Amino acid sequence: MEGDKPTALMCTVLAIDYSKFCYRVCSVCERTLPDNPTSFCKFCNFNAFNSVSTGSKRLFRVLVSIASDTKVFTVICFDRAAKVLFGCSADEFFDFAKLHPFAAVSANRILEGEMFRMTLSKSKGGNAQHLRVASVVPLRSGFLPAIQSLRELYGERVGS
Repeated sequence: MEGDKPTALMCTVLAIDYSKFCYRVCSVCERTLPDNPTSFCKFCNFNAFNSVSTGSKRLFRVLVSIASDTKVFTVICFDRAAKVLFGCSADEFFDFAKLHPFAAVSANRILEGEMFRMTLSKSKGGNAQHLRVASVVPLRSGFLPAIQSLRELYGERVGS
C-alpha cells in the first residue's frame, strides 16, 4: 500500500481467525466493553440524563488471511465489512454459534477460497498491526454469505 490512500485489490480468502470474531460494545455509545456479560458501560450508566442501564451488542472484528497476486497478508475486518462475508450481525452469528459449536470453523471453510475485491486502508492512528478492510465486494455471482450456507448445512430456515 502506498501512502495513506486506500487501495483496492482482488484477493482470495485463505483463512479466518475464528477464535475471537467479535467483541462487546455499549448499545448506546459503542464503547468497547469487557467480555463479562454483566459489565455495563461506565460512561452511559453514570450519565445523569440516562436513568436506565444500557445494554450491549456485539460487533465483528475478524482477522482474515488473504492472498493477492503478489502477496499474502493478514487484514482486519470490522463490522461493516465482515457483515458482507457473514451475511448477518455479530450478535446473530454469536447466537447461531452457541447452538452450533462448530459454526465458526465451518464459516472459515465456507469462505476459504472465495474471491473478493477489497479496499484496504491504514488505521487512522497509523500504529495498527494490520491493514483494515474498508469495503468487500464478492467476485463470484453465486456467492452466499457464510450464515446462509451454514443454515443450509445445519438444516435451519430463516427465522428458526
